[in-house]
Amino acid sequence: MSPFFDTNVLLYAVRPADPRAERARLLLADGGIISVQALNEFTNVARRKLGQPWGEINEKLGAVRALCEVKPLTVATHERALTLAERYGYQIYDALQVASALESGCSILYTEDMQHGQQLEGLTIRNPFEAEGK
Repeated sequence: MSPFFDTNVLLYAVRPADPRAERARLLLADGGIISVQALNEFTNVARRKLGQPWGEINEKLGAVRALCEVKPLTVATHERALTLAERYGYQIYDALQVASALESGCSILYTEDMQHGQQLEGLTIRNPFEAEGK
């Protein structure tokens, strides 16, 4: 089963000076699943925080889309995320990633934004940048 990637994995993969870049690129090279939300968040951070030009952002997004299957956000995803946010105390954007991963049938969600090792509804949260995640 393919893993699901949170936005932070995508961002680290394109930042060569970051010590997490190599691990992120290795994970993405094997493919996986992301949501449209990850593409949107990537675009926002690349533009606003990293100051990257639109052409470079589009090129990087194309590379990510070539490696990963992209899942849409739907009203059903949103409703499931609301339930998850309430049940587990997640922020809505994290809950949307979890909901998308669950809807995609993934057993692993790679992120550094949630509790490493947490299991919910058949999904395991893994921080790929912790010693255990390597």
